[in-house]
Amino acid sequence: MEWIVVGGGASGLVAAWRAAGQGHRVRLLEGNARLGLKLLMSGGGKCNVTHEGSVKEILAAFPAAQARFLRPALHAFSSADLRELLRRQGVDTYVRENGRVFPLDRPGSAGAVLEALETLVRRAGVEIRTGTRVAALQGSAPRLERVVLASGEILEADLFILATGGASYPETGTRGEALGWLQALGVEVKPWFPALAPIPLREPRPAWEGVPLRGGSLVLREGAGGKRLSAFVGDILFTRKGITGPAALELSEAVEAARRRGRAWLGYLVGQGDEAALEAEMLELQRANPHLSLANWVRRRLPERMAAAICEQAGLAPESRFKALGRAERRALVALLSEFPLGEPGPLSLERGEVCAGGVALEDVDPRSLLVRGWDNLKVCGELLDLNGPVGGYNLQAAFSTGYLAGTLSPGPS
Repeated sequence: MEWIVVGGGASGLVAAWRAAGQGHRVRLLEGNARLGLKLLMSGGGKCNVTHEGSVKEILAAFPAAQARFLRPALHAFSSADLRELLRRQGVDTYVRENGRVFPLDRPGSAGAVLEALETLVRRAGVEIRTGTRVAALQGSAPRLERVVLASGEILEADLFILATGGASYPETGTRGEALGWLQALGVEVKPWFPALAPIPLREPRPAWEGVPLRGGSLVLREGAGGKRLSAFVGDILFTRKGITGPAALELSEAVEAARRRGRAWLGYLVGQGDEAALEAEMLELQRANPHLSLANWVRRRLPERMAAAICEQAGLAPESRFKALGRAERRALVALLSEFPLGEPGPLSLERGEVCAGGVALEDVDPRSLLVRGWDNLKVCGELLDLNGPVGGYNLQAAFSTGYLAGTLSPGPS
């Protein structure tokens, strides 16, 4: 059989290698001048290839419906399978305390992963065509007949795998255009939606760029002081335009959904956010250490660069002493220090997300074969599927696993 794989990223490389290893003739089409550009960016260039754990543990990190869909793929090609495959190619990996798996630290570790996968693909006999942009797909259910290239060239095959990625980081070639090709075939798709993205703020704090908030939770509310919609325990980091960091990335999809509904407000719950305990501590300090300045006390809870601004936001001079603190002033400072208000989020950038939600709906794909339902020879894998797990190597493992399963010859559509 002759197969065509469209997309030379994580899922496409594994799909092409797997298919060729079963004796099929495989052509891998990549629109960029080189393979795996987004893979090179993973983990800040260090390539967070996967997350440690059993199949059950990794599935538990995904929403229930996504976990059910991913189960066959992860059983076919697990985190342990990936690490062993890389080890055989000379790329040893290690596990950090948070369970994230990286190649052993060295310059160009992401490049080593990409080189290993590319070597596997070439050794399997895959025909690689870089700089080859697809413009359209032609055929009608249940058979896809050909791909039309931007150059006008037409390529035919027995089976087609789409591994084109999502729409984040378009400079790496993930332009999201495959949804248009699929819609033209009558396949239902979901619009791209930002996920795992930095969160801009309507009123950013550029003076705090690079300042972290740690040991608390990012809270999403339905307007200022409104009902809590969601929260995530983790750190955030101020940027020139808003916030990033683990908690911001994890909550970003929910933030954008709330923003589009017109009611979104963010705060950072410092510690346990216990206002009563915080006020009791302040009352004790008024008795035991009345000459302590407010700014010095605030520095015990928040980074030094924030202390003076926090006091001023509460209507207090940073050099004020505890002995002069009235009840209303004390309450104002307690409110700021228990759940620090970040304010209203701005529109999230689809292009800057580590991954994006949307793509081909999972209910329209057979999870055992990754064939699009109603088609005998059209498969999708990787970020083109409507999958978006948490940060930490989960999404890259999903790409590898679905690529492997897509490259496995299945008995036919369900």
